[in-house]
Amino acid sequence: MSESRFLSGARIAPRAIEAGLTVQALVDGSFMAYNAGRLREGCQLFSRRMLEPGVTVGLTLTGALTPAGLGMSALIPMIRAGFIDWIISTGANLYHDTHFGLGLEMRQGNPFVSDIVLRQEEVVRIYDIFFDYSVLLDTDSFFRTIIGAPEFQRTMSTAEFHHLCGKYVLERQRALGQTGTSLLAACYEHDVPVYTSSPGDSSIGMNVAAMALRGNRLQIDPSLDVNETAAIVLDAKRSGGRSAVLIFGGGSPKNFMLQTEPQIQEVLGIEERGHDYFLQFTDARPDTGGLSGATPAEAVSWGKIDPDQLPDAVVCYTDSTIAMPVLAAYALSAHEPREPKRLYRRIPEMMERLRKEYETARQEQGQGQGQG
Repeated sequence: MSESRFLSGARIAPRAIEAGLTVQALVDGSFMAYNAGRLREGCQLFSRRMLEPGVTVGLTLTGALTPAGLGMSALIPMIRAGFIDWIISTGANLYHDTHFGLGLEMRQGNPFVSDIVLRQEEVVRIYDIFFDYSVLLDTDSFFRTIIGAPEFQRTMSTAEFHHLCGKYVLERQRALGQTGTSLLAACYEHDVPVYTSSPGDSSIGMNVAAMALRGNRLQIDPSLDVNETAAIVLDAKRSGGRSAVLIFGGGSPKNFMLQTEPQIQEVLGIEERGHDYFLQFTDARPDTGGLSGATPAEAVSWGKIDPDQLPDAVVCYTDSTIAMPVLAAYALSAHEPREPKRLYRRIPEMMERLRKEYETARQEQGQGQGQG
């Protein structure tokens, strides 16, 4: 009898782990099955396919990742290597990232200490991360000060807002004699657009609201965010390349990233097929109906993922704080740096392409209705 096609996978026969093993060799040689297997597949997908020159990589961040130092240890090195082209993050990650850019301290702590005692001693806790309450006050003061600058007194997208913020964080970082401490500063330096899907849902948004009570004229326009993110994806495809999504966690940033394709296809009526590559690290289950756990196969039904590209979709069920350093170490070892795409500079150009294709689609739709 011929061997079943289901037995065509690689044989499970790993070599013994030895001292001095690299992360890449460990992942490729020892992560054989279960979510270790998915982590291996994810590292290989990212390094071998998603980092091809013509692929535009969008990153989403959910959960308190920057307070754990992952901005400095993993994200900034990948941005410098040209591995991340644009970002959608919770506002909290960007707020806590700013602590480091301002030289403020986060400390390792014990998650089982009484929070009543911590409150009495003015210590704030994010699970096992501790910091002084003054860190919040100092960061709030920083944002209120820069938001008062003349260049903020208008309507803008969150990408423009974060770009301006990153400029000031970079200035403070340099004044302190530091480098590589702030994700926002690194994104400013490399023209990586940074969006947040819920501008009011963080301490940054709270300070924007407080300044509005003083008559500050800064306004965040969500429609700009929706259209600019769609324009980035459309441009990636129309330029002869592909669009890849790298998702840590889920939540609103994941939806905001994936809704770019329904915005293009369903709402604007522009012909498209969905994102080409999908890699997610999550602890959310798909059977609860939440977007965080929704699989790439389910996303196909919405037009979010190109059905022909499902083999290039990986979901790994693990903690992002484990997956991100492993992925970064693997990719930085396995792939040469790419030239940064500097998409922030190209937003006006990409928006013009979106407007033209939308107008063409409207005209064609109107002609079709007239013929009917």
